[in-house]
Parts: sequence; structure tokens; C-alpha cells
Amino acid sequence: MNIGIDKIGFYAPPYYVDMVELANERGDDPGKYTVGIGQEQMAVTPLSQDIVSMAVNAALQVIDDTDRNKIDLVIVGTESGFDASKSAAVYVHELLGIQPHARSFEIKQACYGATAGLQMAKDYVTLHPDRAALVIGSDVARYGLATGGEVTQGGGAIAMFITANPRILTLEADATFYSRDIMDFWRPSYSEYAMVDGQYSNEQYVAFFAEVWKAYKEKTGRTLSEFEALCFHLPYTKMGKKALSQVLTETDYEKQQALMNHYQASTVLNRNVGNIYTGSLYLSLLSLLTASEALEAGDRIGLFSYGSGAVGEFFSGTLVDGYLKNLPTTKIKELFANRKQISVSQYEDIFSKVLPQDGSELTIPAEEDASPVRLVAVKEHKRFYGIG
Repeated sequence: MNIGIDKIGFYAPPYYVDMVELANERGDDPGKYTVGIGQEQMAVTPLSQDIVSMAVNAALQVIDDTDRNKIDLVIVGTESGFDASKSAAVYVHELLGIQPHARSFEIKQACYGATAGLQMAKDYVTLHPDRAALVIGSDVARYGLATGGEVTQGGGAIAMFITANPRILTLEADATFYSRDIMDFWRPSYSEYAMVDGQYSNEQYVAFFAEVWKAYKEKTGRTLSEFEALCFHLPYTKMGKKALSQVLTETDYEKQQALMNHYQASTVLNRNVGNIYTGSLYLSLLSLLTASEALEAGDRIGLFSYGSGAVGEFFSGTLVDGYLKNLPTTKIKELFANRKQISVSQYEDIFSKVLPQDGSELTIPAEEDASPVRLVAVKEHKRFYGIG
């Protein structure tokens, strides 16, 4: 029985800042941002968007009324949770109007959360092939203004509808995974910003990929030559290239070139959105599928997920015949066409605005946010959302 991704949706906030302008404002060589890090634009998340509203906006591209009655699992992977008790998934479940006899919960393990949810959803649908699951990665990456991590910020959400007989990607039962307790990236509950040991985290990302890739080859007997493309979790677009470069010598020159070309295709969306944490790997996958013209049904795609702290996983999937017809290509083009470029000073102003932490009230004007779902108010520690 084939289980996998039947539909996939993507949402990014309505604003972005140009990385060349940001580099100039910070007194840096623009090439450091656009070449060294590999980012061109960075999504900027206004107060009117949070992980719930972004998750719902992404999911609205994916599900219809028939789907709402089939979904038994609503899983949100995030490391931007705003409540230590109530999950973002419960809000999402209600706002989407999904049938009530479903499990809804949030998963946390840095950027790995959506992958954990995807594998859990796959197992559930395998046992209940007439049912479905909704898996979402939704995050806002924040490191602070004029910090070393500023250039790797971003925000957005990916929503995946998981079913039997999927129309985009069949997930294979071959995952390999690896966990170790390390301190490369973390965010204490008392801190608004993440903390990272940048060089160490880069090293561990590559080391974890090497570990799970080795285990995968031993488990399956497959080689790199059997993959048409590899997709990576991309905190910034040059990160995945570092990992891919470690294994390219395992295949011939022609395959190396093909893998690198597909890698570049997989970075198109990420380099214009930035880091979306739990959704980054799946944004890479969506970018590959919408930007590459050299993929065919039956092609095998490898996926590397990494969540600092740390958990790594490598798994694979094969493209389904007619997958192109089921991609949200037009909606993605519309989303980017409707985004508004803002100045660095406007970005700094938006970034500096925060929601009340003391139970006080705040009404949030829609301003230029025409997204279908928005955060409209905070009152007595509760968040309220508007639709339409």
C-alpha cells in the first residue's frame, strides 16, 4: 500500500526585506548574505500573523470539505509555540472546521518536529487507509536585530495532507535516524530569541547527515546513484550544499551535476523566504518540485531532516505519475507577487513590536495583511483570529 503526500500548501507572511539592503544597512558586503549564506530575501512576520494563522493559511490551500471529514490527525510541528500547555494544533483544528473526532497536538524537537509528525501520520494512515492526516510545520525564526543570526531569520508554514494512494510523493519505509544530546541551538523558556553556537551547529548538521546516510545505505543497500535529487532542511541555503558535497564523490560526474542542479532548484523558495524551522525541509521539497523541469514519475528523492539538540533523519519517497497537476504552483506565484517589499527601518519597526505578555488587551489592525486568516486581538492571555 502506498502512503504519502497527497497535497501540499505553503504560506509566507505578506512582507519581506531585501538582503542586499539589509547588508548595506549593517555595513556588510552584500555577497556575505547573498553568496556566503545564500539568501536573497527574508520574510518579515507582522503581529497579525503567528504560527496558528500561518498554519491555517497554508492548510487552506490543501483541504476541502471532503478532506475535513477524513482527517483523524492534526499535527503541528513548531519551535515557536506560545503556550506551554495548549497546542497550536487545537486552534488550527477548530479554525479549519475539521471533524471533531480527531487527535490534535503539537510536536517539539527544534526543526525536526514536522518530520516526526509526518512519520507518525504515515504510520496511522497505513493502519487506517480510508482516513487522512494533516501535518503542518509553522514557525517564526527570530535571533534579534543586528545579530549574527539575523540573516537566517524568516517565517512561514507548510501544510501536508497525508493519505493512501497519494498524488504527489509516496513515502518509502526506509527511514534511518540518530539522536544525541548536544547544545548547538536552543531557546530557554525565558528567552524571546534562540541561542546558537553557529560553527558547532554547522558541524553537527553535516555530521548527523553523514551518520544517517551511512545507516540508510547499510539498511537499504541503495547508493547515491539511485536518487534523482536530495532535499535538505535549510536554515540557510548554503547549509544543505555543505552536507551534499560530502557525498557527491560516491557517484559519477554526470550524476553529481544532476544532483547539484536539483539542489539549486530546491533552494529557490527558501532563499526568498528564509528559515521557517520545521517547514524548511518541506519548503525545499516544494521548491524542487515546482522549479525543476527534469523530474519524472518514479524518481526517488532523498530527504534529510535535522533538529538541533539534536535529531537527524534520512528517508526517501518516489514521485507519483501526474504529481505536477497537484502542486500549488499558481498559488505560490500569487503569494510572491502579492508580497510587499519593506525598507530595513520598516522591518526593524515590525520586528520590535511584540504581543502583550501580561494579559493586557491588544487589537491588531489588518493594515496591509490581506491573508485569509489573521490574528486580530489578544485579551486576557487569549488569542483571537479573524477569517476572511
